[in-house]
Amino acid sequence: MQTWYSIIPKSPMLSIYIWIIFCIMPFFFIIQSFTLWQIIVGVVIIFCYFLCHYFSFRAKPGLKYMWISFQMVLNIAMTLIFGYVYLSLFTAFFIGNIKQAVGFYIMYGLHIGFTVLSIVGGYFIYLDLFIAQTPFIIINVLGVVLLPFTLYSKTKRENLEGELETARERISELTVFEERQRIARDLHDTLGQKLSMIGLKSDLAMRLIDKNPQQAVSEIKDIRQTASIALKEVRELVADMRAVRIEEELFRVEQILKAAQIKLRLNGDTTEIKMPTLAENVISMCMKEAVTNIVKHSEATICRITFYQSDDEFQMTIQDNGTGFERSNEFEGGNGLKGMNERIEFLNGSLEIDSGDGTTVTLKVPLAITHQKREELA
Repeated sequence: MQTWYSIIPKSPMLSIYIWIIFCIMPFFFIIQSFTLWQIIVGVVIIFCYFLCHYFSFRAKPGLKYMWISFQMVLNIAMTLIFGYVYLSLFTAFFIGNIKQAVGFYIMYGLHIGFTVLSIVGGYFIYLDLFIAQTPFIIINVLGVVLLPFTLYSKTKRENLEGELETARERISELTVFEERQRIARDLHDTLGQKLSMIGLKSDLAMRLIDKNPQQAVSEIKDIRQTASIALKEVRELVADMRAVRIEEELFRVEQILKAAQIKLRLNGDTTEIKMPTLAENVISMCMKEAVTNIVKHSEATICRITFYQSDDEFQMTIQDNGTGFERSNEFEGGNGLKGMNERIEFLNGSLEIDSGDGTTVTLKVPLAITHQKREELA
């Protein structure tokens, strides 16, 4: 349930200003047109109404409908006694925030019925006044009809989106867990037996060194062959694991920025990227985290991603023209920067951040593993 003054959830101060205007209007209307005693009665009714409206948001689910009923009674009193029909919009706003379908439709129907009946009665009591205000009264009735249903649909959609997001996160967690279980089983099946065999044959070879050197040499050869087979199977297992490629992540990043109406400026050729799978996977995750921070926090209109690869190093720069942030909070985990830094340090790389006119994130990863592989192939 939203707070009692929340008309525009993302702008609480603007909501408060709107409520202040709505609250002043009935007092202004009464003071201009009625006697002192009528003004006193009207002020008391208005204060009682706003107290009921406030308590509606604070009450437990079962008592909310009681406070809404009090609001409807006070709406009718204000309409028939003073010819003021616009408090019904406050009640309509609250009814639109009811989450229970049955309660919503009951209160929605009752409010429309009581509002229309009180307005019809008002035409008999204050004919000239109501005729002069007919266009505003029609707008008020349309608000009473449309506002609750619109807010209810919006709240229901947001709840469904929240449940869907929660389900996606749960599925993602289960997928990760299942993948870990699969990897654990594969590693156990692949390495468990062979490592046990290597251990047993090593002990046997040590005992045979003095008694039967020739047999010890034969056992050592078997150990070497078993180790080679295990290494081959591990390489095949790692090759089958799905890794995130920079080229694929760039496509997803482009879609995210497009949805946020942020222009992407890309400098670099993905076909020239040649690095170990682990390094490319880490770079892709860090790039996604940096772009997510831009979308959520920067208020930027342009994002530039530049990358190049030399013989010794891969470097990527993600830059935006947004608001930037305080450097004192860089690696305290506020925007996922701590996680990015830990991933990059795992590869003996570095993460640099410059927050001036916008924010610039620079990722540098050494390619020593690639050079080692080339030397082995040579």
